[in-house]
Amino acid sequence: MTRRYLAAFAAGLALTVSACGGEGAGSGTSGSDGAAEGDVTVGVSMPTQTSERWIADGNNVEAGLKEAGYEVELQYANDDIPTQSQQIDQMITQGVDLLIVAAIDGTALSSQLAAAKAAGIEVISYDRLIRGSGDVDFYVSFDNYNVGVQQGTSLLTGLGLLNEDGSPGTATGPFNVELFAGSLDDNNAQFFWNGAMDTIQPFIDSGQVVVKSGQTTIDQAAILRWQQETAQRRMEDLLTSAYNDGSKVDGVLSPYDGISRGIITALQNAGYGSADKPMPIITGQDAEIASVKLIVDGVQYSTIFKDTRLLAEQAVTAAEAMLDGEEPEANDTTTYDNGVKVVPAYLLESQIVTADNIVETLVDTEYYSQAEVDTGQAS
Repeated sequence: MTRRYLAAFAAGLALTVSACGGEGAGSGTSGSDGAAEGDVTVGVSMPTQTSERWIADGNNVEAGLKEAGYEVELQYANDDIPTQSQQIDQMITQGVDLLIVAAIDGTALSSQLAAAKAAGIEVISYDRLIRGSGDVDFYVSFDNYNVGVQQGTSLLTGLGLLNEDGSPGTATGPFNVELFAGSLDDNNAQFFWNGAMDTIQPFIDSGQVVVKSGQTTIDQAAILRWQQETAQRRMEDLLTSAYNDGSKVDGVLSPYDGISRGIITALQNAGYGSADKPMPIITGQDAEIASVKLIVDGVQYSTIFKDTRLLAEQAVTAAEAMLDGEEPEANDTTTYDNGVKVVPAYLLESQIVTADNIVETLVDTEYYSQAEVDTGQAS
């Protein structure tokens, strides 16, 4: 995987403008004068290496920054908040010139950001918005509300309540659906949930979708740290408590592929996936290769593809502008209020992936090879 992402990134760095649908931040610059001499260092803090997505993000950001001429200090925090705090403290002490941070807990880094501000170090919040601090300078991410809309839409499409063009489908229900959300310490989880629920709620109100467990709030549905094992346990509990009367689950809203795989394990252990007890329609996010193979095999219905190569490119573009003393280009200056300030943001678009468009979205764009899709393993 590392080889593919680094090669694709290096080859595609110059395509940031066209790929992102606009000029992007700092597109007319090539970094600060000192960057080519390797005396400008960017600290990059990523949350974990337990997800292939974050490994790819770290590799891509590092490769792009080095291609632009910067030194890079890349650290992974292994999903441990104190570790991430200590790593960022160390980067500040070492005198990095800019920080790019994908936070584990978006509320836990205020003191680190204050120290960065005092040292004259600007901060780019990467994919997950850092909250509760006025010292966040820029945010790069995807349109996270729309990601939730896409998850809700793909669930309804899979159930037959909607057609792919958004028109009413031929199915009428009622369908039993259970709801999962991401980790509440990740600001994106709320956006995903709101987008999905705004899409699904009219069908709940009409009785076409029934949440049989009655667990319809984000607090009830949240999975701490997005952990697969936690999602599996919750699905097992739901099956025991709400489906012990012979009824079946028809659909599951899942916000992330790892959570989806935990849900799938629980369902398979309960006998789902057979002719008389088919697997429910299950959504996901991040197009992780293991889940792409599950979609090919008809086990998982959909995922949301967020091309993190483009996200990394946009982070590098913003970093170049900021290190040149310029304002990075934002395409959203109203949405992302972190509780202290509205953080200017550059948002990218995402795509729904089902078995019908895997080749078009993932193989033809060289995100994965056909062999990787066939085996479910990244090379």
